[in-house]
Amino acid sequence: MSLPSEIKVLKGSKQGVAVTASLPGRTSLKADEVALRITHSGVCGTDLHYIHEDMVLGHEGVGKVEAVGDAVTKFKAGDRVGFGYVKGGCGKCEHCQKGDFYYCKVAPRQYAASDLDQGSFSNFAVWPETNLHKLPDNISDIEAAPLLCAGVTVFTPMIRHGIKPGHRVGIVGIGGLGHLAIQFAAKLGADVTVFSGSNNKKEEALKLGASDFWLSSDIKTKKPDLKLDYLIITASQLPDWEVFLEQMAPFGHILLLGITFDPLVFPYMTVLGKELNIHGACTSKPSEFDAMLEFASKNGVKPIVEKFPMTEDGAAKAIAKLKDGSIRYRAVLAA
Repeated sequence: MSLPSEIKVLKGSKQGVAVTASLPGRTSLKADEVALRITHSGVCGTDLHYIHEDMVLGHEGVGKVEAVGDAVTKFKAGDRVGFGYVKGGCGKCEHCQKGDFYYCKVAPRQYAASDLDQGSFSNFAVWPETNLHKLPDNISDIEAAPLLCAGVTVFTPMIRHGIKPGHRVGIVGIGGLGHLAIQFAAKLGADVTVFSGSNNKKEEALKLGASDFWLSSDIKTKKPDLKLDYLIITASQLPDWEVFLEQMAPFGHILLLGITFDPLVFPYMTVLGKELNIHGACTSKPSEFDAMLEFASKNGVKPIVEKFPMTEDGAAKAIAKLKDGSIRYRAVLAA
């Protein structure tokens, strides 16, 4: 098929709003490239960091393959696929050879660092097949979009750091990351305790799979003895570490997933005395990405979404709700 001569996109702007633009389309595909018509895009907090930049926004893209390059083996026209933050790398350096394309220093392909004329706030995209992923039939397009960032962000460190049936897992925050973390941890067989700043999401947390719920402020006054094997931070506001580390079991793991620019200050002797492990987490290999989609498909893990049209007005409304914290729990733009 012929590729479109023009694509429609939503870009960042100096005014800090997403604006419509038309960009030239590709005239041909390289051997390893896949062309897809985008149908849905998630809206992520990371997109807000680039809302003032002259670049196409969005990195949680879902679409249908329309054409493939001569060397593409994983996809064919008509396949439903998704893409996330990282698109590929040089393929030859030590990081790429391990599948850690995010850390490629030769030719990284990732959101806001390369390919500024492409994103998921668009009707069309061309990417190498390296980090595209087939979507399971039982996950709809609108449900798939948030999994392509939030889903893989919470699932990968759970697997890397060994969450298994019977582990006691605490999750701080019930938002775009937290509501998926609850589901994944519960489906992995963990005993999940959720911590939140208010009670207004308690019933939802329990329905999503939590077995216990605590107001964060009550931890200090009521002093439970939770003996957590894992504490997963999904909120952007850091907890009171002295209070929360008291709830950790020896040799426990702390997974840092939420984005904040605040300094990280721990009570040193508590970490030392309990032999705690602290992990940052922000990337996934393609194989881990596929494992997340397979697990979500088999275990019914699905995001709670609000749908908006992929227009200037739709993007503005989604971003406004994301900024004021009223979104439940992921915004998705539909073309």
